[in-house]
Amino acid sequence: MCAEKDDLSKANLISYEKLLEGNKTFVKETLQLDPDYFEKLAAGQTPPVLWIGCADSRVPANQITHTKPGEIFVHRNIANVVVHSDMNMLSVLDYAVNILEVKHVIVCGHYGCGGVIAALSNKQFGIVDNWLRHIKDVYRLHTAELDGIKDEQKRTDRLVELNVIENVNNLSSTSIVQNAWKNGRDLSVHGWVYRLNTGYINDLKVSVKNNEKLNEVFKFK
Repeated sequence: MCAEKDDLSKANLISYEKLLEGNKTFVKETLQLDPDYFEKLAAGQTPPVLWIGCADSRVPANQITHTKPGEIFVHRNIANVVVHSDMNMLSVLDYAVNILEVKHVIVCGHYGCGGVIAALSNKQFGIVDNWLRHIKDVYRLHTAELDGIKDEQKRTDRLVELNVIENVNNLSSTSIVQNAWKNGRDLSVHGWVYRLNTGYINDLKVSVKNNEKLNEVFKFK
């Protein structure tokens, strides 16, 4: 048993060291392409996009959109959930919209999301259950449609999509986004879903550019 633990610790140590070696390789290769790259990067950021995505390690915003550091401002959490009382998310949103003046906010989920799968079950997973309640609420809002889907995989995929759609709506309902629109800002909120087994993004075509279609109770004057 001790030997197994030592082997595991050794494997983790090697992985840790590889991260530092990888950083050195990254710096070396980047400077070969552009000797001034890091000086320019350190000068400031003006990303046009805020990305609100899942914390899943297989869905890195820059890689799947073929963008460079500095081009996307990123916030990630379990299952790309937007909650109106989440001060972490709201702080990121406020900074992105009012300081960085991004033009696009993208909620990006992914098919096969572990958080969505967990929310569909009746199991307890720990403190994360309280977070997954928000996804269960999405299920509650769309019970008739989801219960009508007999195939488990298709039902899960549809909940992934509906979770994104509801969170686009949640973003559009924030005072931060609505005040930007009120002040004449060119700001759009979009919903995407990434497919892990193909690498392609599914644009759900739910882009919102103003609060006209929001339920009246959510509109700020």
